[in-house]
Amino acid sequence: MSEQLYGFVGLGQMGGPMSKRLVDAGHRLCVYDTDPATMQTLTSLGAIAAGSAREVADSAEIVFTSLPTPPVVRAVALGEGGLIEGARIRAMVDLSTTGTVVAREVAARLSEKNIVWADAPVSGGVKGAIAGTLAVMLSCPRATFDEIADLLEIFGKVFHVGEEAGMGQIAKLGNNMLSAAALTLSSEVLAMGVKAGLDPKIMVDIINAGTGRNSATQDKFPRNILPGTFDAGFATGLAYKDVRLCVDESEALGVPMVAGAVIREMMAITNAKYGGDSDFTSVAKLLEEWAGVKIRG
Repeated sequence: MSEQLYGFVGLGQMGGPMSKRLVDAGHRLCVYDTDPATMQTLTSLGAIAAGSAREVADSAEIVFTSLPTPPVVRAVALGEGGLIEGARIRAMVDLSTTGTVVAREVAARLSEKNIVWADAPVSGGVKGAIAGTLAVMLSCPRATFDEIADLLEIFGKVFHVGEEAGMGQIAKLGNNMLSAAALTLSSEVLAMGVKAGLDPKIMVDIINAGTGRNSATQDKFPRNILPGTFDAGFATGLAYKDVRLCVDESEALGVPMVAGAVIREMMAITNAKYGGDSDFTSVAKLLEEWAGVKIRG
């Protein structure tokens, strides 16, 4: 087992399996989450429980975070009882999707305390977090990359996209916009096909054998939509947050995102109708209702 103690704050759908992979790889871990049940899962495997983010940062030099929204990241990093108050922390490795504004704000504040920020958002969903097949989009100083790359490879494939805070966020937001776009447009196409009398499974097979294949038709339709389970493992509220951030970032850079703005609106409608806790594949339910069909195998 590794002698060094690492920290992990945020043990939810993604943070839970990622922190477990660190423990399974033989690393000592100090963990904190607002949900005691998730902490119990990790402590039963040998992790040390902390009472706050600051307690984690009092114990560990390198602290990973996996948190749901930019305001939560800001609060955990900079708020009362946050990581910035810790006595031992010297690097915060954030696996969340925050956008560049919060990433740069937190990075600047942490640097005042000689704490290095690394934004390392991940893609691949809960299944990827469990299997260790995530894509990790890391932006941080080269020296920090050299120190933490081996740890991040426990989660999946690591891409060092640059040294400036927020660069990893741009890569992640672009990826998630494409994921949501593929899902939304594929749902429209499948609704059209079913309305015309085609079997949705056969149509998915045709698309996957042709040039229209994408992550939605190859994975989400066969696994989560055609069976009617709508359980891909990514909340609609988070998908809406990500595409909204993506459009904002693009426009701030002076890059028009016309099609992306449409996807943002589709996620907004899905979020309003089915709630933020619904699975983002629920956009297919929206298209079913509008078309008056069922896209089921």
